[in-house]
Amino acid sequence: MVKEKEATVSGSTWVAELFQPGIYKRTQGRVVRQATFGALALILLIGAWRFSELNIESAHWVRYGIPVIVVVVGLWFAYRLVNLSNFADFLIAVEVEMTKVSWPSRDRLIRASIVVIFTIIFLAAMLAMYDLIWMQLLDFLGVTKSGPPGK
Repeated sequence: MVKEKEATVSGSTWVAELFQPGIYKRTQGRVVRQATFGALALILLIGAWRFSELNIESAHWVRYGIPVIVVVVGLWFAYRLVNLSNFADFLIAVEVEMTKVSWPSRDRLIRASIVVIFTIIFLAAMLAMYDLIWMQLLDFLGVTKSGPPGK
């Protein structure tokens, strides 16, 4: 019984929160909220632009009006989404955890990147060498289509 009441209250609270004009915990998690909103806005804008670029043989308002409506409603929804209490608390927690991360210095980052790049190049060369060896061996044994040398 209690869980059913909580589910009903949280469901109606979620819808009610979408239409509140205020910002939940205004001073906390601003950077992560802005980055999340920016990413959602970019996705919306690219989607609307791609929709308007389709070769749709229809009215002018369909080609340009629908993307504008989708962007406006989508931006409003994205703005409200980053201010929903549960999602905003998650984003605030993400920003707090990111401040605890010990980031490497620039020199250490460059050295580690060089090690990774050379390791990838070395492993790619080894894989290419093994591929050539097996290709030559299978070619010599007549397993591949070209058959053994000299035929």
